Amino acid sequence: MPQNPWETLSSSYVYQNKWFSVREDQVIRPDGEPGTYSVVEAERLAIGIIPLWEDGTITLVGQFRYPLDEYSWEIPAGGGQFDVESVEGAKRELLEETGITANTWQYLGRLHTSNCFNDEVSHLYMATELTQGTAMPDPDEILTSRRVPFEEAIAMIRNGSITDAISVAGIFHVMLKMYTRQT
Repeated sequence: MPQNPWETLSSSYVYQNKWFSVREDQVIRPDGEPGTYSVVEAERLAIGIIPLWEDGTITLVGQFRYPLDEYSWEIPAGGGQFDVESVEGAKRELLEETGITANTWQYLGRLHTSNCFNDEVSHLYMATELTQGTAMPDPDEILTSRRVPFEEAIAMIRNGSITDAISVAGIFHVMLKMYTRQT
């Protein structure tokens, strides 16, 4: 594995809240020149869940995303604590956002949401053997949920209706699982 070509001279935090911190590092860049590298440090894990029903549909949640100033369709997702198993966070988020509980959980993998400026790690799960209950969203969330055929979710990615990176990656992980089962 290649060595890190960056040298960190100093670090300081310029902003912090309960969700993330912004750190500025004074560095020597790979080209030998001095510079500043700003990093957003996540204060929680990101967790995404693909609730796959027996009929081949998945449940999506829709909500207005303030930073984008647009409505977004996504897989159920949220934050987990670093000191708690990520599957426990997945169970909590799925119930909170959709009211769904699952008997079977399958870990699909992890991803970095945007590793050029943040350290956020997302864990992806597929939930099956589902039971529908009542959603209990956070007070600052106004969520809509809907079931769509899995193929429609893929079409939504293609046509730009689903753009959230965790959702795209999660749906493609499930698609790859389905594909490899068939070949």
